[in-house]
Amino acid sequence: MPSGLVALFDDIAVIARATAASVDDVALAAGRASTKAAGVVIDDAAVTPSYVTGLSPARELPIIGKIAVGSLRNKLLILLPAALLLSTFLPQAIIYLLMLGGAFLCYEGAEKVMEKLGGARHGKTLEDPITDPVTFEKERVAGAIRTDMILSAEIMAIVLNEVAAETVMNRAIILALVGIGITVLVYGAVALIVKMDDAGLHLAQRADGFSRVVGRGLVAAMPRVLTVLSIVGTVAMLWVGGGIILHGMHELGIDGLYKYAHGVEHAVETVGGGVLGWVTFAAVSAVFGLLVGAAIAVLVHKVLRLGHADAGGAEAAH
Repeated sequence: MPSGLVALFDDIAVIARATAASVDDVALAAGRASTKAAGVVIDDAAVTPSYVTGLSPARELPIIGKIAVGSLRNKLLILLPAALLLSTFLPQAIIYLLMLGGAFLCYEGAEKVMEKLGGARHGKTLEDPITDPVTFEKERVAGAIRTDMILSAEIMAIVLNEVAAETVMNRAIILALVGIGITVLVYGAVALIVKMDDAGLHLAQRADGFSRVVGRGLVAAMPRVLTVLSIVGTVAMLWVGGGIILHGMHELGIDGLYKYAHGVEHAVETVGGGVLGWVTFAAVSAVFGLLVGAAIAVLVHKVLRLGHADAGGAEAAH
């Protein structure tokens, strides 16, 4: 065989191996970045079922589908190009955007805690009467997509921060993979959750005794599942938001609280192991997030007095 052809085959083999390694690296980086965004994903999955509460069961899956499509548009058409431009021309701004998003998560989580403890409600609530179902559905979908934009921006910022050292092409591929994967995961899980009671009702009407028992159990479990999801979502907001701000302060050279949180983590870790240490750091982050969020809520509603008109309307509806 001519030596030139052998050299060509060798070059092709080298390129193939390099391409395979690159694909593996991208997949590994995408998986690593996704785990960093897990807390926001939990919150997204916990929040979304509330958007179909009070609507016809026949409209639940179509509404979730519309929100999922809006979420993909948010991630792929708006946030991905913006993230690439930002990481290319103004990478130093990423940490500030992360902290801003973390502060918003803390505010949302703290406001939910304050409402549960008897604080005033701000904005429309799920108990407000539905007078025009079509308009209400459009408003609910639009509101969900707006909320998703904020959560998706935080997810993409977290991912971008993890893959900042990659090439522009790899960053684009990783952001797209994570965006699509998380959207499918979140809204697939949400679809299963919101249809669980329908599946339970179908099973409860069957002749088979075991199916009836399982079906009744699913129907009875749904209110508890939604309650647990709400709690998990709130905790995830505070834990992720607080952790992002602590890490951002550390990146900016403000180390006191960050070192304290990790000091507590390591102290517990030496006694109870790595998992307990991680849980401790998450708990410290959540408490810090609650304090930050409560301070922002007081600033927004008591000092700047934003949202009071909506709050009055919501309270009147009750």
